[in-house]
Amino acid sequence: MNVKTSGNQTAVRRLMTEYKQLTAGGAPDGMFTAGPISESDFFTWEALICGPKDTPFEGGVFAAKLTFPSDYPLSPFKMKFEPPLFHPNVYPDGTVCISILHTPGDDPTMYELASERWSPVQCVEKVILSVISMLAEPNLESGANIDCCKLYRENKKEYERIVRQSIREQLGLH
Repeated sequence: MNVKTSGNQTAVRRLMTEYKQLTAGGAPDGMFTAGPISESDFFTWEALICGPKDTPFEGGVFAAKLTFPSDYPLSPFKMKFEPPLFHPNVYPDGTVCISILHTPGDDPTMYELASERWSPVQCVEKVILSVISMLAEPNLESGANIDCCKLYRENKKEYERIVRQSIREQLGLH
């Protein structure tokens, strides 16, 4: 196998280990799958995430692209839903905004504790499980999509209707 080595060997080994663990154990309750898009590039993954039960996302399957830096796991990866999700903690371009994916160390805005941010002990599985939890319970104090946050606060029923409608459209059920 000719694996892309634009990153260091530590990153490649770590990504291979995480991928083996995900494929061997599988995700809890089959909530997601994740792995490299190509065997020749371990730095770009795709995840398919099932919408959590008892949320407006239930019934949907959401694709996200994971892009790993060459110094992984010292630095966090980026996660982007493609197509973007309508969610308070997802930027309009689909990029996920969650503390666990923020650069390690102290938060310059002093909003997050260092313990809430990325550390090399985190892994793809923990991050995706955190994102699934975020889908169910948005963090309105740290909004990425301000219009969505505002709608969620002021008219949660309308927010949920929009999310359910987008899932129906995604599934071709208009």
